Amino acid sequence: MAKIEVAAEAGMCFGVARALDLAEKAAHEVEGPVKTLGPLIHNPKVVSELEAEGVGVAESPRQAQGSTLIIRAHGVVPEAVEEAKAAGVHVVDATCPYVQKVHHLAEQLSRDGYTVLVLGERGHAEVEGTLGHAPGALVVNSAADVRQAYESMKLSRRVGIVVQTTQTKARLQEVVSELVPLVEELRVYNTICEATERRQKAAAELASRADAMVVIGGRNSANTTHLAEICSDRCPRTYHIEDVSELEGSWLAGASTIGIAAGASTPQKQIDAVRARIEELAGK
Repeated sequence: MAKIEVAAEAGMCFGVARALDLAEKAAHEVEGPVKTLGPLIHNPKVVSELEAEGVGVAESPRQAQGSTLIIRAHGVVPEAVEEAKAAGVHVVDATCPYVQKVHHLAEQLSRDGYTVLVLGERGHAEVEGTLGHAPGALVVNSAADVRQAYESMKLSRRVGIVVQTTQTKARLQEVVSELVPLVEELRVYNTICEATERRQKAAAELASRADAMVVIGGRNSANTTHLAEICSDRCPRTYHIEDVSELEGSWLAGASTIGIAAGASTPQKQIDAVRARIEELAGK
């Protein structure tokens, strides 16, 4: 029978667990409707479970009138909170403290006159929230993006960088190496979450030994997507799933060691369910 191993660091991080605790507490203790501003976390299954508990999703502060509104773990632009409060909405801020740190640093760089670069994925909730704290900031995700910004004369002589918490060190090093010869002063804040780094290292170590890897987490989750990329580089038979129902026995055929990694928005019960199903499939 195949050996099944879960990465030494896998699953829900502090920020996600905190956001879920706040949402569940509100669902049981607050009178009236409870909503999150956008999905609380990037895990569709968990969001569906929250909805079953009475925690809905509002796409704008206006849709939350008459409700308690929970700010998602990824944070939002300041204007969204101001709009909600102006409408008389009770706001519960579940923004991850590590994301709040990124916001504060971006604000400080902007006040100090730096061109602010946010290393991350355009359109991602966390990145959009950070942009709201540093008007005029630019999003970059590669050396090519840096070069394009430079050639478009969008960089000043003083540049500051903050990083989406779920990015990789390799991507940060790539961007910094490109920037160094282009600017006079560069201030870099490595705001990659330590939990993210630990998960990436643990997943990479396991993938280097495994014959097949299963990575669990939302497809809209940046940190899970990065885990899948890291594992794929070391183990070609890497499969990214959101739910145990997606597992296929053919993925595991002939594998002596099967590894499991999980993103920061993946609860332990999902990891346990996937492991149990892999044991069934691998034993056939």
